[in-house]
Amino acid sequence: MNDQIPHDKSLDNSLALLREGYLFIQNRLRRYGTDLFEARLLGQKVICMSGEEAARVFYDPERFQRHGAAPKRIQKSLFGVNAVQSMDGEAHIHRKLLFMSLMTPPHQERLARLASAQWQASIGKWEAAGQVVLFDEAKEILCRIACQWAGVPLQEEEAKQRAEDFYAMVDAFGAIGPRHWKGRRARTKTEEWIREIIDNVRSGRLKAEEGSALNAMAFHQELDGRQLDTQMAAVELINVLRPIVAIATFITFSALALIEHPESRLQLKSGDDGDFERFAQEVRRFYPFAPFVGARVRQDFIWNRCAFEKGTLVMLDLYGTNHDPRIWDKPEQFRPDRFQNGIGSLFAFIPQGGGDPAKGHRCPGEGITVEMMKAALEFLIHKIDFDVPDQDLSYRLSKMPTLPESGFVMSNIRRRN
Repeated sequence: MNDQIPHDKSLDNSLALLREGYLFIQNRLRRYGTDLFEARLLGQKVICMSGEEAARVFYDPERFQRHGAAPKRIQKSLFGVNAVQSMDGEAHIHRKLLFMSLMTPPHQERLARLASAQWQASIGKWEAAGQVVLFDEAKEILCRIACQWAGVPLQEEEAKQRAEDFYAMVDAFGAIGPRHWKGRRARTKTEEWIREIIDNVRSGRLKAEEGSALNAMAFHQELDGRQLDTQMAAVELINVLRPIVAIATFITFSALALIEHPESRLQLKSGDDGDFERFAQEVRRFYPFAPFVGARVRQDFIWNRCAFEKGTLVMLDLYGTNHDPRIWDKPEQFRPDRFQNGIGSLFAFIPQGGGDPAKGHRCPGEGITVEMMKAALEFLIHKIDFDVPDQDLSYRLSKMPTLPESGFVMSNIRRRN
């Protein structure tokens, strides 16, 4: 028993977590006036913590491991079973370098060019439609972009359904019942599709361009020199494609920010690339994306008067850390200029995880995320005009992941001269 930190009195907090969502950890930290507390989730003891120093400890590989941290229900919907997110040590670093090789600035630039072309190509269809839901359009556009860039063949008639399947895996994260099972079915279908493509590349029936994500995953060798088996190659290729489609969430919140913060929109209209960069980073900080991440204690240690026992599950509050008033001046305000000097500490700004992405478990695709957001923002501001009809643009922090209820409806879309 950990007597030095607060303990939530509930027998099990699983229903409270589903009910409170992004605010579950913050609600209790405020109640107890501390940076960490102990609770029970799904019948097991869990330590929940928040803040920059907590993140610094959490991303110490000597203290924490990812193996055994993600529940099977998350692996079978979001990540894939035994994927890179559940690895540790040299094996993890070796696999992570594969992902890092696909996220370099040249790859980011190519994706941004593809994105600009795809957004431009959508204008005629949007004008004819009269009204579109930005989130739905963004998912499909990003799916096309991701597959084209990765070298994955995608038929035009299947793009919409593949995009829905990729996002269903993400949407299953904090869901129970139909939403979760939809994500599980989507993963099964998508893994079957990608396994066939990997087999075709390895057999020579399909040519994968050198340097493409498809080629890299199909022929990647582990530390022992063996190729990934077909299933794992498919899982990891999906872990490249799925997060790109998930950027639709950030793009939708970006559009919402343009409406909620017209002064920032005006600045972007006459701004430069730096203005777009700062705006995108503030969207990633301010609006909800990933609520928290988990890891297991590798070996016993004591921090902040708390005894962390080997094997204990620990949850780090990402959303709360990005809104911590000790880190961010007036965190409840949307202020892109707070990123005037860059993103700062890798343990304070953690919308997609913390620490060094090359060595730890921070998402290696943050650069891609920002470039894709900038391409979408440039399109919304400089390439089209549109109206925003009355709709429900609220989002619920009790839902994980969350999104504006309407998906951001746009009407009377016109190409700008």
